[in-house]
Amino acid sequence: MILKLYDTFEGVFTVKKETHEGFINVFKDNNPLHTDMEFARKKGFEGVVMHGNILNGFLSFFIGERLPTKDVIIHSQEIQFKHPVYLNDELQFNAEIVGVYESVKAIEFKYSFKNKGKKIVAKGKIQIGLII
Repeated sequence: MILKLYDTFEGVFTVKKETHEGFINVFKDNNPLHTDMEFARKKGFEGVVMHGNILNGFLSFFIGERLPTKDVIIHSQEIQFKHPVYLNDELQFNAEIVGVYESVKAIEFKYSFKNKGKKIVAKGKIQIGLII
């Protein structure tokens, strides 16, 4: 099997203006927490909070483009949001294979996103299937 238990993967993702605006344009989520600086600050945040599902897009990119095989499909994913993510945040992504289930051709990863301050902003698990 190409992917092995305890294999690790790293990457860096930056939440760019185009990504934020694209998410709003496609999904029409204009909640003021995500679009209004004054509203977000009144609620105790440093600025406009990025949509959490932008991180799901980064996970999709990781699975679809950064693994050593394209013969994969996401079975399930879990994400826990620990701290807000802001525009232009640079996020360190780390993933480790924690389960290999050859009988059902499935692989499970634990992953995390950390901000520049090394604070975990999100973490979770994702299970993929090999479609070979």
